[in-house]
Amino acid sequence: MDIPMILRPGAVRVLGATSSKKRLMHELGDIAHAVYGVEAQAAIEALQERESLGPTGVGHGVALPHARLLDIDRVVGAFILLEKPINFDAVDRQPVDLAFALFAPKDAGVEHLKALALVSRTLRDAQLCAKLRANPDPATLYTILTEAQAMLAA
Repeated sequence: MDIPMILRPGAVRVLGATSSKKRLMHELGDIAHAVYGVEAQAAIEALQERESLGPTGVGHGVALPHARLLDIDRVVGAFILLEKPINFDAVDRQPVDLAFALFAPKDAGVEHLKALALVSRTLRDAQLCAKLRANPDPATLYTILTEAQAMLAA
């Protein structure tokens, strides 16, 4: 599994101002709907339900919200760079400006976990995150994310 398998170029966005975690979840649901045909409200509710179990802000300005849905057949992702970081109740209490959401089929056990591990490993790289933060262009962000595995393996 690699990032191009789960992330389409149209699912990468830059947002100038998002007021809250809840608003960010709405943006992610809207992307999932526009790019993958997922029912937006179901995606938003699933993200919020998962978030209620514990925050998905993993630290260093990164959040990995994820949810399982009935109306998809494979794991898909959405990435947002926030120009203004928001409070996300992250484990390190730092505001979040990089959010990579994953949406998986209800019955996707191992595939969902592999995708989550892949994205987590990728965004754990401080140099990669610095590149993402320095490039507020969706096409460039997509390239950085999809080439990350090759760079990390080198």
